[in-house]
Parts: sequence; structure tokens; C-alpha cells
Amino acid sequence: MTAPQHATVNANTPPVWARRPANLAKAVTAELVERIVRGVHPPESALPREADLCETFSVSRTVVREAVKILQEKGLVQVRQGFGTIVMPPVNWDMLDELVLAAAISEDETLSTLDDLVVTRRLLESDMANVAARLADQETVDRLRALVERMDECVEDPLMYADHDRAFHDTIMRVSGNRIARGVVRSLESQAINTARYTGRTERSLCVASNLGHRRIYERIAAHDPAGASEAMFTHITEAWLVRRTGQTDPVRLQR
Repeated sequence: MTAPQHATVNANTPPVWARRPANLAKAVTAELVERIVRGVHPPESALPREADLCETFSVSRTVVREAVKILQEKGLVQVRQGFGTIVMPPVNWDMLDELVLAAAISEDETLSTLDDLVVTRRLLESDMANVAARLADQETVDRLRALVERMDECVEDPLMYADHDRAFHDTIMRVSGNRIARGVVRSLESQAINTARYTGRTERSLCVASNLGHRRIYERIAAHDPAGASEAMFTHITEAWLVRRTGQTDPVRLQR
């Protein structure tokens, strides 16, 4: 895979938004998140001094301090007395944060971040499918069947298919009643759904194959088969990602 081309950026290069940002602290934060994830400011290094950041971004000290505070909340930096603002290693980063996750996905040539996203989604959704198979009433079963049938009809239209695909999965998550798991899945997907690396190929044959997986999930839920629904969801999410995945690295993180 060819690495994405970035303009040369260093710690003193002001971003293009510097003159007219809608919200200065958020804009400075977003720029610093991207620079930290890209390695412009590597782990255990100190961010430039407050005065230097003010000059680089043409903002006040108040704005810089607010941005640093937000970075701390995201786990990207830590203010150490006598040492300045130190960049933390990736293990400390809040990967559910939208800015951090989006930047990590953008910079990860190995696709390991997206692989981990899929593994997490697979784990949570397979459990929710298990619960949904026990709790689903006839109205839910009818809705899942209708969505599967509608997806059969729109395999020529990837965008419409994707809308119904999300509705199918969300119906199952809602029925499970696990609001925390649903929130995590929705948060993860919201950051990945518009990236070409995650959506991958979208041709008709892949939509057809994907909907066969949906149909198996629906059938197991309709049969009130928790174990079967869980297995069908696990297999569907895994296979759907593997056919979309365009990286040249081996997806070992998906192996179980």
C-alpha cells in the first residue's frame, strides 16, 4: 500500500485555519491531536512552550491552555511540573474519542486500528445478537425480515444498501437493551464509516454476499436461537470486513 502523501509539517508551521477558526480552542486541539498522532510530537517529548504555541497558531495563552486541558482529557499529554507538557504514549490515548480515533485511522498503514475496531464491534454485536434472539418479539422479527428483503432489492445502490445495513444492526442492538455496548459500537462506527479504508469495495456482488450474512442472523433471531444468532453475527462481521479490507498486511488480529 502506498503511504498517504502529507505536506511537510513541523512544530512551527501554522495550519490553514489559523486566521479564521470557528472555535479557536477546538481548532488548536484538533491540529495538535493530528500532529501528535502523526508523530510530529512523539511520545515522551515535550510540546512546544506555551508562548511558542501562541505564536504558531496566532492565539492567546487562554486558548492554548484550554487546548492543552482538552488534550489531557483525551490522554494525549500530561503536564509535569518542571518538565512542561509531555506527550503520552499511544497506550494512554482515549481511542473512543472522535478526534483521536479518526486521526489514528488516517495514519495507520497497517490497518491494525480498523482491525481492532472490527474485533471490538464483532465481540459486542455478537453478544447483543445472542440477547436479541431471546428477547425479540414478532414486530422485531418482521422488521428484520423487511430490512433483509429491502437490502436484496437495493444491492445495486451501495449507499441505500448501507443505510438499511446500519438500520438492521441497530435494530438488533436496540432490542438487546445494552445501551452501553450500542453506544460504543455507534461511536466507533461514526468515526470509520466515511473513510475509504473502512468502507472498502462496494460492488454488487459484495452487497449480495453481505446480505446472505444478514439473512442468517435474521433466521437465527426469528428461531430464538441465541447461540446461532451470536455465531452468525460474529461470522458476518468478520467476513464482511475481510472482503472490504484493502491492506496488504495479514489481518492476524482478527484470528480467534
